[in-house]
Amino acid sequence: MQLSEESLFEKAMNRYKDGVEAKELINDFEEIVNTFPNNSAGWTCLSWLQLLCNQHENGLRSARIAVKLNAQDPQARINLSLALLETQSKGVRDHIELVKRALLVMPELEKELKISIEDGLTRKPDWDALIKIKKWLSC
Repeated sequence: MQLSEESLFEKAMNRYKDGVEAKELINDFEEIVNTFPNNSAGWTCLSWLQLLCNQHENGLRSARIAVKLNAQDPQARINLSLALLETQSKGVRDHIELVKRALLVMPELEKELKISIEDGLTRKPDWDALIKIKKWLSC
């Protein structure tokens, strides 16, 4: 029996929340995006995991797909900003500005982004790119 898109995603997210190592979850999210290539949340999560595992080029590719699928997702834009910083690519400022504007329009997102940033720094305390983004967003 094949699991649905939602149940595959939920299962993988629950494993992440349970503290499973990022490198162990990459295959789960690769399966999700390979099976459901238009799942922007799957691409966003995959890019986050790849960045946590220092797979910067893969993270950049996945984050670009996530943003292409859902340009309004602030987490996808943060991931893309992280990947751009990690690969020393240009365009970071534009994405940070879009996230800042999204936070002005939807301030309830700030709590969610703070949780995400703190989670990233818990899993990877010396993540310089994320520390920069946290300062820029003042989260």
